Amino acid sequence: MPEKQYKKINGHGHLLPNPEQIPQFMKDKGYFWIENDRSYMCQGNWKRPITAPSFFLDEKLQWMDDQHIDHMVVITLSQLYANGLPKQAAKDMHSWYNDYQGLLQAHHSDRLTCGMVIQPAYMDQALKEIERCVTKLKLKVLCLPTHYQDQDGQWRNTAHESVDEIWELANELDLAVEVHPYDGQKIIALEDKTWRFHLVWMCAQTADHYHDYTLSNHHNRFANIRVCYAHGNQYAVMNQGRRRQGFDGRPDLFKGKTHPDNAIGHPNIFFDTLVHDPLSLEMLIRRHGVSQIVAGLDDPYPLGEMDGIANGYPGKVIDEV
Repeated sequence: MPEKQYKKINGHGHLLPNPEQIPQFMKDKGYFWIENDRSYMCQGNWKRPITAPSFFLDEKLQWMDDQHIDHMVVITLSQLYANGLPKQAAKDMHSWYNDYQGLLQAHHSDRLTCGMVIQPAYMDQALKEIERCVTKLKLKVLCLPTHYQDQDGQWRNTAHESVDEIWELANELDLAVEVHPYDGQKIIALEDKTWRFHLVWMCAQTADHYHDYTLSNHHNRFANIRVCYAHGNQYAVMNQGRRRQGFDGRPDLFKGKTHPDNAIGHPNIFFDTLVHDPLSLEMLIRRHGVSQIVAGLDDPYPLGEMDGIANGYPGKVIDEV
């Protein structure tokens, strides 16, 4: 019999709008823009080099063809979470960006599934935007930051009870939810050097979210949601025993909470494969089972599984395992 051919789906990819697709107010206010020569993405005084042509749509589709990738989930840009922005600014930014994502999906539904973004600090606005994205734009993936800044300036993770209305609506609408870290340098009072907030604290942020999400029993309370943790949720996978020990050793600190082991292998919790080494992926497989793992490349960022970086290529860690 001929070998069965499976679709290759990248569950964690990124696209940048073309410079001319970004409204002028985004640059005027310093919220986000792309240099006209496509050399940098910019935000306020921050800028980051655009390191691959496949950050942009036409080149992305060609890259997918070259890599034999059939479909990609387009995760929202972390720079557009709008943490700390005024309410109207968050609304304007997200209305534009979600419209952009909706058009991408509508025009390329055979290749792209696109996510929506909201700001939990403005709950009524966030709920209305989710409804709009689902009913009018047909988007079915909600991209949440691990942490958000509320109107009083307090940082919380998005599994906090203050965000329950969003989880309730996502559950009602049968949404998939991608949980992705960002803004660590605004939360952690450390010098921003050696890329520590990407290489260390992003993983810690994701583990922090998973800690509260599972202790709060969200995975059972909101049974219609499929949640996927970015970057394999590496720290939480390694940290399972410590969480168990803490729960069992200090039950007074966990009254009304769900035991950490309850979430192991849960059918509504997924993890992508962007963990960079086979030992990490092997642990993820052994802990949660292969059925809960989604191929994710985080392309075309340098921290993604990209061709042309050292000896890397898309799917390398899966091949190694």
